[in-house]
Amino acid sequence: MRSLPASLPTGLGRWAVLAAASCLAAAGLGAAGVPSAALFAALLCAAAMALAGRSPGDVPRPLQLGAQAVLGAYIGTLMQAHTVAALGSRWPAALLVGFATLLLSVAAGALLGLRRDTDSITGSLALVAGGASGLVAIARELGGDERTVAVVQYLRVGLVTVSLPLVAALYPHVAGAGSMMDDGPGRPWWFDLVFTAVCVGAGLLIGRWTRLPAGGLLGPLLISATGSLTGVASGATVPAALVFAGYLVIGWQAGVGFTRESLRSMARLLPWATLLIVALGAVCAGLGFALSAMTGVSALDGYLATTPGGIYAVLAVAASSNVDITFVVAAQLIRVVLMLFLAPAAARGFRRLRSSRRSEEESVTVDA
Repeated sequence: MRSLPASLPTGLGRWAVLAAASCLAAAGLGAAGVPSAALFAALLCAAAMALAGRSPGDVPRPLQLGAQAVLGAYIGTLMQAHTVAALGSRWPAALLVGFATLLLSVAAGALLGLRRDTDSITGSLALVAGGASGLVAIARELGGDERTVAVVQYLRVGLVTVSLPLVAALYPHVAGAGSMMDDGPGRPWWFDLVFTAVCVGAGLLIGRWTRLPAGGLLGPLLISATGSLTGVASGATVPAALVFAGYLVIGWQAGVGFTRESLRSMARLLPWATLLIVALGAVCAGLGFALSAMTGVSALDGYLATTPGGIYAVLAVAASSNVDITFVVAAQLIRVVLMLFLAPAAARGFRRLRSSRRSEEESVTVDA
């Protein structure tokens, strides 16, 4: 009986080892309260194997698209009608602050891109304040380095998550008064599967037909959010196992490309990135005071609504404080959706502008 090629079991074996290690690490990080633990664990495990010369290879393109689509559908389910309605007449102020946060984070990313270890597109995506997992998932197709985007994005999330309770404690508030509204009627398990399949299938088609930037993520997000906001799919969600698998794939996608040289580059980049993240957090806290002044909410409400990342940490602090939690959640979701939709479009437009200028410069050089 003819034996299988040696590369096949080696590749499958490495994927099996990576999957097992990622699941174990995700369980440990999840128990420690790390946000998006599965993605972060997969990134660490894949990077460790790549640096050790045991990378299982690139993640197949269909798996990448599938993971993006599942994540988009999951993010869309967060857009519940009652949550968005909580903004009431305050939505223009929340939208204005969301745009300001986007501009500030892109500007900070452009500064990061001035370093010789990275480029402007990668820098902008790395410091966009929202949708970390989504931006990591689509960084490569937008022309960025997903490894750098992943590391800096999760540095941002980590710094915000650690500092959030400490900063929030400086505000006067009463513990234990926050509450979340009901997410809607329960649905049978098969409804969630059908909902996810429709969002993924229809969303991918819409993304392809409309040539939407990062359509693999944003197409399913549009379908999912529409179903949630209209009440057609109220209470539906993406099965936790699929979300977990999607996070793993996205983490592997970024991690398998690590090399020792890329690690050295990031080590040189991280001090500058940390400084910019801290500065961005301070400026966003100032935006929180502006939001408080414009809407009449408390200063703590404004701070939690404008914190640049760590949405699960924001929810944890809000749930234990005397704040308008639905307003905080709605403002945070507006920020995340703005970042996910506008950042890819801006990155693609910037890439085209840069290519056009480069062509003009080359033309001038040839003519000279």
